[in-house]
Amino acid sequence: MDEQERLRPKTCKESRATKILRVFPGDLNDHHTMFGGKLMAYIDDVASISAERHARAQTVTASTDSVDFLLPITEGHSVCLTSYVTSTGRTSMEVFVKVVIEHLRTGERKIAATAFLTFVALGPDGKPIPVPPVIPETQEEKALYESAPARAEARRKHREQSRLLAAHLKPDRLWEMV
Repeated sequence: MDEQERLRPKTCKESRATKILRVFPGDLNDHHTMFGGKLMAYIDDVASISAERHARAQTVTASTDSVDFLLPITEGHSVCLTSYVTSTGRTSMEVFVKVVIEHLRTGERKIAATAFLTFVALGPDGKPIPVPPVIPETQEEKALYESAPARAEARRKHREQSRLLAAHLKPDRLWEMV
């Protein structure tokens, strides 16, 4: 694929990825709900597929901007994670993940979590490279696209706060701290 084709604007649908899993007893914590960390790993996995589909290049997770757990996920559910690129910067992409649970016996479906992650596309030298613009089509995609600048500004402020905090931290060995 040449660079011009790689950078052509793409619809959100072109980056869509879906992962469906069944919740088993080994997926549960001592509250009998799915481990949050396990769900977060699934979120990062499916989001990374969307990012690479959009960029058609290697990508790395730059940040997990938010993961909102809305409902508990228990045994007897399936979990369907759907992701797609909602907006782009010069070299970065915001990826949205929607987590839908389905009670396998009743068929009832609910949104159990949502997440936003940021990925950066990398060239063969490991340096950031440009990504194509995204074209929203559905009402959901357009709403996420239109609200993306506010999330990008919040990410920028949060990143700056993290840098300021890190400047006051020391990489001491915990066992040597007084």
